[in-house]
Amino acid sequence: MTRGPDPRRLAAPAAAAGAALLVSGLVLAAAGADPLAALGALVEGAFGDRFALVDTLVKSCPLALMGLAVAIAFRSGVWNIGADGQLLVGALAATAAAQAAGDRTLALPAALACGIVAGALWAGLAAALKLRRQVNEVISTIMLNFVAARLVGFAVHGPLMEAAGRYPQSDPLPAAAELPALGSGLHGGVLLALAAAPLVWFLLHRTTLGFRWRAAGENFLAARLAGLAPGRATMSAMLVSGGLAGLAGGIEVAGVTHRLFEQFSGGQGYTAIAVALLARLHPGGVIVSALFFAALAAGSGAMQRSAGVSAVFASIVQATVILALLAAEAPRFTRRRGGGGAAPHAEAV
Repeated sequence: MTRGPDPRRLAAPAAAAGAALLVSGLVLAAAGADPLAALGALVEGAFGDRFALVDTLVKSCPLALMGLAVAIAFRSGVWNIGADGQLLVGALAATAAAQAAGDRTLALPAALACGIVAGALWAGLAAALKLRRQVNEVISTIMLNFVAARLVGFAVHGPLMEAAGRYPQSDPLPAAAELPALGSGLHGGVLLALAAAPLVWFLLHRTTLGFRWRAAGENFLAARLAGLAPGRATMSAMLVSGGLAGLAGGIEVAGVTHRLFEQFSGGQGYTAIAVALLARLHPGGVIVSALFFAALAAGSGAMQRSAGVSAVFASIVQATVILALLAAEAPRFTRRRGGGGAAPHAEAV
């Protein structure tokens, strides 16, 4: 079941990205804009100078971590749509831990650890509902996203609201809880995201736990008949998946915003699904895919300023990529559903 790098597996994502850019260019031309000028401004805004490149790298950090989280869950046969909520509870827990720790030396490790644990427990709740009560994880994880958003809103209007009481946001994190700066706005969380990809690959392809995850994802019933305890695999996969998304939330608050506020995630958890799908759930591909989507986000502002094309165009490209990829991958998804991988059955944890 282990799959090494195969250039043929890159064909579908590359074709999807190319088709998306082509269709988006046609849309721009139909709207009376110059497609080449718009795309050129987008690329310039994402990679044109050191500050643009740093902005792209910083934006890719949460996308990479949550893309890895989604990849683990999907490879295990669990449709975890809740990375956005897991990021939010991770950021909430990290903020609360950092405020409680103050300027103590362990403030940063405590904040990140609390973010990981909170994200893992949030995802574990959806897994428990699936395994114990047969609740569809697509519904439960989406609902938990809304609950997490309301929890953050409650926190920044109540117990975590800034001392001045002017805006619904927390006070800035203590300096000891901030991630170390690497210069030009880059923070240490980017290195953590880069290190996470080979670790996730090793976990998936070189450990017994990863084998159980992939076996449960390929065929839940066969995995159970083989004595691989796929229910436990589902639970552990969701815990690790949620932990990665929670870590992304902790890194965002400790490395970028330095405070918690409403609308904290900006829908990044949903973009992470596209990141994982474009990467075909491969950890190495997730890093490249995250850079692609981060470049779209970073370059959209420059495109609006230089070419007069709305930044919403970046969302059109993202949506077109997903549609093109789903169209290309539909036969494979159909085969997997036929094999039982996409519809795990209930089993005691």
